[in-house]
Amino acid sequence: MDVKQIYTLINKVSGEVLGKTDIVTEDLTGIVDLGKEVFNQNAVDNYVKSLVNHIGKVIFVNRPYAGKVPSVLMDAWEFGSVLEKISADVPEAEENDTWDLEDGTEYKQDVFHKPTVTAKFFNSKVTFEVPVSITERQVKESFINAAQLNGFISMIYAAVEKSMTIKADALIMRTINNMIAETVLADAQAFGATADLASASTARCVNLLKLYNDKYFPATPATGDGEPTPNPNALTAAKAITDPDFIRFASYVMGTYADRLQSISTVFNVGGKERFTPKDMLHVVLLSDFAKAAQTYLYSDTFNRGDVLLPQAETVPFWQGSGKNYDFASTGHINVKESGGKAVEITGVLGVMFDRDALGVCNLDRRVTTNYNAKAEFFNNYYKFDAGYFNDTNENFVVFFIK
Repeated sequence: MDVKQIYTLINKVSGEVLGKTDIVTEDLTGIVDLGKEVFNQNAVDNYVKSLVNHIGKVIFVNRPYAGKVPSVLMDAWEFGSVLEKISADVPEAEENDTWDLEDGTEYKQDVFHKPTVTAKFFNSKVTFEVPVSITERQVKESFINAAQLNGFISMIYAAVEKSMTIKADALIMRTINNMIAETVLADAQAFGATADLASASTARCVNLLKLYNDKYFPATPATGDGEPTPNPNALTAAKAITDPDFIRFASYVMGTYADRLQSISTVFNVGGKERFTPKDMLHVVLLSDFAKAAQTYLYSDTFNRGDVLLPQAETVPFWQGSGKNYDFASTGHINVKESGGKAVEITGVLGVMFDRDALGVCNLDRRVTTNYNAKAEFFNNYYKFDAGYFNDTNENFVVFFIK
């Protein structure tokens, strides 16, 4: 063991802590052990200088990871592969003859009125596996008892479970991201753009920043053939999520949508179907940057905070990735090719609201297969994951963003 004398450093530290000296440069070289990947077998005792140091304590880094993504898992089924969703269109009303009877007139009652029923079939699945090999005898030489060996094996299995959770969570987020892309693309094309809603806000793709600036900092109308003059006081996207007035406005708009989605309408889904979403079937997912900003910059100094609360929601730290420093430009950014292969890029996504049936992960099948290699005496375990990920654009789905 390497032992270092630090009495001179401790004397200096004591003076700083007690307020006897100013802050000085402290040399911490060799004080805190950063560890080594491979143990140095030349490490010997400090007595006879020939006894190799032994391991005195073993700690296994074995911490389960539950993941942090919205809960969109659906019931699994054992047989068959297809998910079929059947829906009926709302029939039109006809004239009621009860209050307009005429003598001698025949009123037909045996006309057949066929209901309009449609079905969607989802029959695709993605799969992956995580392999891991466990030796039967070789690993025993590194431990001193069965308890340590069992702890080591348990740590490996926990690492595999952690890997499975990370990958499954990533696919769940891609299911949500693809639905965002499908919705943005459909509305952008209505404006003649490929996938850019910077200057527009629609019923399904709500540009909160545009709505806020149009209401409180409108541009000066154009004269003649000129362009409108932007208001110099208009809020920018960079400052929006920390601005209490904007957060209050965003909360107001999101609250109205939570109510609007409960009324049957064709407005809030790409397919234009008659749909409504009761509160118990509404999923609200917010970017944690925005949700935490609301708590810090709005709720903390608001007396009647219940009046400005955002809708009850799950939060995600990012939609696609954190980038290298978790800045908002990365966490709120989505850049994908949607299911049809068209590129969609959108920045500043703050949240989504959707019906429970709009997207999901179903036919979940997790299993482990094992084989034993008798020649080399080790086990191969294959952790497999199959699931179907679906988007139904006939169901309500709303995107909130700032751009």
